[in-house]
Amino acid sequence: QVQLVESGGGLVQAGDSLRLSCAVSGRMFSTYATGWFRQAPGKDREFIGAIRWNGGSPNYADSMKARVTISRDNAKNTVYLQMNSLKPEDTAVYYCAVQKGLGLLGVQLNYDYWGQGTQVTVSS
Repeated sequence: QVQLVESGGGLVQAGDSLRLSCAVSGRMFSTYATGWFRQAPGKDREFIGAIRWNGGSPNYADSMKARVTISRDNAKNTVYLQMNSLKPEDTAVYYCAVQKGLGLLGVQLNYDYWGQGTQVTVSS
């Protein structure tokens, strides 16, 4: 069983930067991937980006890649989401998730475990 705990959310001002953390516990394999998603009020959950634990480069949604960076610390079993130049429309609950398989990283159904989410609110 894999468990995920997100942290780092909060209230920030437009233009600020924020780094979210996703601490992963449980048995992990190098082929697993950790993805970041977000869900704004009244909207569907959307893919932000993901990274596999085997040393590959992150994969980002086109709409997000200019302002986000995903990184991992294998020693800490933690994946980070760095977000820059935040806007009010970035207000959402941010989730991390783990995919065991080798499916497309941007497809939510490919993810097997989900965290509870962390709220990010960006004020104008």
